Parts: sequence; structure tokens; C-alpha cells
Amino acid sequence: MSDEATSSEGYKGRIGNLIRDARKHRGLTQHQLAELLATSQSAINRIEKGHQNLSLEMLARIGAALDSEIVALGAGPTHLRINGPTTLSGSIEVKTSKNAGVALLCASLLNRGRTTLRKVARIEEVNRLLEVLGSLGVQTRWLNEDNDLEIIPPKTLRLDAIDEAAARRTRSVIMFLGPLLHRSESFDLPYAGGCNLGERTVEPHMSALRPFGLEVKATDGNYHASVDRAVSPVRPIVLTERGDTVTENALMAAALHPGTTIIRNASSNYMVQDLCFYLQRLGVQVEGVGTTTLTVTGCTDIDVDVDYAPSEDPIEAMSLLAAAIVTSSTITIQRVPIEFLEIELATLEEMGLRYDRTEEYVARNGHTRLVDITTRPSTLHAPLDKIHPMPFPGLNIDNLPFFAVIAVVATGQTLLHDWVYENRAIYLTELTKLGAQVKLLDPHRVMIEGPTHLSGTEIVCPPALRPAVVILLAMLAAKGTSVLRSTYVIHRGYEDLAARLNELGASIETFRDI
Repeated sequence: MSDEATSSEGYKGRIGNLIRDARKHRGLTQHQLAELLATSQSAINRIEKGHQNLSLEMLARIGAALDSEIVALGAGPTHLRINGPTTLSGSIEVKTSKNAGVALLCASLLNRGRTTLRKVARIEEVNRLLEVLGSLGVQTRWLNEDNDLEIIPPKTLRLDAIDEAAARRTRSVIMFLGPLLHRSESFDLPYAGGCNLGERTVEPHMSALRPFGLEVKATDGNYHASVDRAVSPVRPIVLTERGDTVTENALMAAALHPGTTIIRNASSNYMVQDLCFYLQRLGVQVEGVGTTTLTVTGCTDIDVDVDYAPSEDPIEAMSLLAAAIVTSSTITIQRVPIEFLEIELATLEEMGLRYDRTEEYVARNGHTRLVDITTRPSTLHAPLDKIHPMPFPGLNIDNLPFFAVIAVVATGQTLLHDWVYENRAIYLTELTKLGAQVKLLDPHRVMIEGPTHLSGTEIVCPPALRPAVVILLAMLAAKGTSVLRSTYVIHRGYEDLAARLNELGASIETFRDI
């Protein structure tokens, strides 16, 4: 076989692996992806094994179906070139919560008046939701450079004109079910692949919303929703899963239900609390904020002009904390929502982290407790016990991956147990390409041996947000030049992360292939 043929086979294999990983991250089977692309399962199998020639059009269609930048026409995907090792210095403010911003955009559909949200995270997930809202007739505009956002709904939502392409590119469209069930007795919502009825990610939403008369059938990429107005909750709603978005959907449904709804096994996580505080501003009575039992007395109609500032993002705060730890840097992280990072900080203290913190002060929402944290270069050791996430007030599920890169610089063996997600832990093994010792024990557990010296290399961004950022942080500490390719997934959840790290002294260059 010629060198050219061998090279071609290698590229097809690498592209096939990328497609397979992105499909699994979306929760799709090969059969489901085949249906989205109007092709056969056997064709998808050949593609993933690298046995199929692919046109640019087919690559672009696969990328759109999987919401993954496998190929981008025109300007092409963006990449990052990182020169290390880096020492960071200076101070940085934590931006507002992405997950709260997304929930509040959905909740704005409850209000017939004007909603003004302060300092909204200007990320790709928010951009997609704004496109969806715009197609429904909602007027949205950015007011200033501070990312204040104004939302004005129409008298009647154009549910039949929804932007299907934008809806399929956001994972948040399912949170339209709660607010919209009061607006129409039947409507369709497009959804991204993998959200078939009965799967773990969707069924809890249905069981939470059925007491309000909502029935949903999922067929050919759409939720077909119908509402029986004669049905209303007659007993407390017990969530089968203490999920954040499930709790938010139940809250939004209860907000426009004029009776009193009790929600048990509710999430008390940061974005749920921000939604509760916003609903209170709308005139909805919400008791039990911060606990697992929420009592909601709704309104028959909501028409108020409201101004609300969501709190800061604990996951971004943890990202910045991890960046300081792995680069052995002294930086000050301002506006850290401490009540949602207390377990993480207690774990890090046990591992030997030294840091200073200010007295607590209150966030702009009037409730959330904030502090400023100044990190100190520290000699870390592995924790005695495994590190695993739990619903709030436990260690945040989204913060677990950051302990992988922290464990790389700690002495000893660290066991991470990512029990929630089926595929996420496997992406942490990408750290081995930089020289880390990361052993995958099973789909949920990794063992990390430290400390190790990291060396620069080139890695394609995994399709999972937090592991992608973990690799970027490891590259800050790696000796030499690293390249992180196709970084769209990071832009979904972080605003200008590379530029903000550069302000602290990092050397990160954004570039595209010519």
C-alpha cells in the first residue's frame, strides 16, 4: 500500500473516532444518528471504523447533527496554541453563572412584561437560546458592554415558527416545556438527538410535568406536547431524580399554576436558587429555597417589569482555582460564590492547598454569599479517600473533572469516581498525551498517579465541556508548545476564557488553519 493510501486510511480512522466520540457524548446510538442523517446504521458503522469515504457535505451534516465542529466550512474551526509552563499573577472576577443565565432565559417566557438580566454570560449556549426566543417573537437586545440583556415577549408567542436549527443546537430547549405548557394546549419543540422518551435524561422531566396535565410524545426529532387543563397537582410532586433542569422545569410549571405546589427531592443547586429568586421577583411565592422541598404558590398571570442579576458561576471559579493550582501561581479570584464551593475547598485543604479568603459579602441578587480567594503556591498530596460528586451541598458534578488535572500535580494516587455520566471519565485519559499518568479503571473511575511533569503536545478537543477545559489547564502547566484543536465546545460554556487567562499572564494564541 502506498504512503498516500496509508495516510488516507489514517485520516479516515481519526475522523471516524471523532464522530464516534461526539455521537456517544450526545447520547445517540448509531441507529439514531443514521435516522437524523437519513442513512443506514451500517453506513454509520463504516464511517466510525474509518472504512467510508466522506464528502465535505456529509461531514458538515454529521457535525450539525452532533453539534460538534468535526468540520467547519468557511473560516474553519478555531484552535488554541499554548506556550508553557506558565506562572499566572494578578486578579480576575468570576463571571455570572451560565446555567443560571440559561434557566432565566427560559423562565422569561413566564412573564408578559419586560425582563432585564444583568451581566449575562455571553456564550454560545445563550446565543442559541436567543435565536430560538427571537423566532418565537420575543424581542431581545444587549444593552451595553456589561452584557445586560433586555427581553420583551410578544402578546402571542409564535410557537409554529420556532427556529429548528437553533433549537437542535442547544441542550436547554427541554426547559421550554415548563413555561410553555401554560401558553398553549398543544405545541411542538424540536430537540437534539439522544432525548428519546424513556431515557434517563428525559423521563424525569415528564414525570415532573404530568401532574400539570402535560403529555409529550417524542417522534422524528420533535416533542409533541399536549396539555389537559383539567389536570393539576393533587399531591406533592416527588422528583425521581434530583436534577437541576428537572427541578427548574417543575418550578416554572408551578409558577403559573394558581394553587400551591410542593416539589420534593428538588435540587438546591446554584442555578435553581437563582431561578427561585427570579420567580420571587415576578410575584411567585417560593418557600424552602436552598432545601430539597420547595413550596410554590403560583400566579394566574405574570405581567411585571423585572430587573434581576444572576449570581456568579461556581464552575468557572473552580476552573480558575485549578488553573492557579496546576501552575503553582498566586492569583486573586474575586466574587467566588463560596456556598457552592465549600466541599471543593475543604477537599483541597486536605490535599495541602494554602489560600487566603476575605470576609463574605452578598451577590447582586441579594442572597448568594461571595468571597475573594487568593491562592498560594502549595505542595499537594493525594486525598486519603476517593473524590466523587454529589447533589448540592455535595461536591459539584461539573467540578469533578478539575480534580483530575489537580491530581496530576499532587503526590500519590487519586481516585476519581464520576458516577453520573457514562462517557465523561474516558476523556480525562487524554491527559496521558501530555505525560500524566491517568488509568481508566471502568467507564466511571480513573486513577491518577502524581506528580508528573507535563510536556506540550497536540490534542483534539473532546466533545465534553469540562474535560476540554481540564486539558487546556494542563497545557498551561506543560513544558513547551501545545495545540488544542476545535475549541467550539469551550465557547459553549465559557466567555473569552483564553483571553482572560492571557490577562493573568498565560500565553494562549487563537488561530485557524489556512
